[in-house]
Amino acid sequence: MDITTTYLGMKLKSPIVCSAGPLVEKISNIREMEDAGAGAVVLYSLFEEQIENEELELYHHTSDHDESFAEATSYFTEPFKYKLGPEEYLEHIRKAKAAVDIPIIASLNAKSIGGWTSYAKKMEQAGADALELNIYLLPTDIHKSGNDVEKTYIEIVKAVKSKVKIPIAVKMHPFFSSTSWMANELSKAGADGLVLFNRFYQPDIDLENLEVVPNVILSTPMAMRLPLRWIAMLYGRINADLAATSGVYSAEDVLKMMMAGAKVTEMLSALLKFGIGHIADVTTNLKNWMEEKEYESIEQMRGSMSYMNVEDPSKFERANYMKVLNSYK
Repeated sequence: MDITTTYLGMKLKSPIVCSAGPLVEKISNIREMEDAGAGAVVLYSLFEEQIENEELELYHHTSDHDESFAEATSYFTEPFKYKLGPEEYLEHIRKAKAAVDIPIIASLNAKSIGGWTSYAKKMEQAGADALELNIYLLPTDIHKSGNDVEKTYIEIVKAVKSKVKIPIAVKMHPFFSSTSWMANELSKAGADGLVLFNRFYQPDIDLENLEVVPNVILSTPMAMRLPLRWIAMLYGRINADLAATSGVYSAEDVLKMMMAGAKVTEMLSALLKFGIGHIADVTTNLKNWMEEKEYESIEQMRGSMSYMNVEDPSKFERANYMKVLNSYK
């Protein structure tokens, strides 16, 4: 069974890609991912706040401040606590590249054009095979239109694309007024791939301490339905590779995404829950299913259940709405 795939111009031995998360902080885990059969690894995101924090630390320790005094222990606001700063992140890319043969995809989450371009270039120089732009723009300004927000995304992609030669993927969210239009615009701006979809983790409220607190909840298999639908609808209509993320747990999930039109499936929650060895189990089940159904390759099934190839494409649209509402027994 040929389960190889091509993503962002790179040939991968498997469509299973390890998504950004805590597991990739250790080089030993990345080696284990390769041994288990992963096609590539996406490193956790470097945030521009980390870059700024390091610069503030340097300034604090190398500059004299007339207004400072020994008792001023809170002269600076408490910095964010990160496991790795920007220089350590770049070194992590180098170490990962030296440790494994599978592609290493760096991830960047900046907030200024300068932050996006300067560190995208540094990641390329550190040896990253590709770059995933983890764009997180929360439109809280009531005077900023949706059109303004969309333009910002497009400007970021154009700016990064102009500075690096490695392929870039955009981890986009599903909350644009027109997801199809935005996907096409990002592709035209230079995105070589689109990762559907970014999960914006939502805060919670601690009723005991009356604090707003982070609350990470792992995705469930149900979460795959949204990217499945949009990948199926975008396949063959935009000039960018499609990657699926959120809710991919099993070989069946991977197969569905390939049939919808995805080039790869990014997996994290399943690995956090079942361990890195879960990749090998999914790979075995994937090959067994393909053999049983007489598929010779992943490419043979790609897009076979997409919007443009199914007998009734309206099932991806409004016509299926009433059927869904009436399908529960």
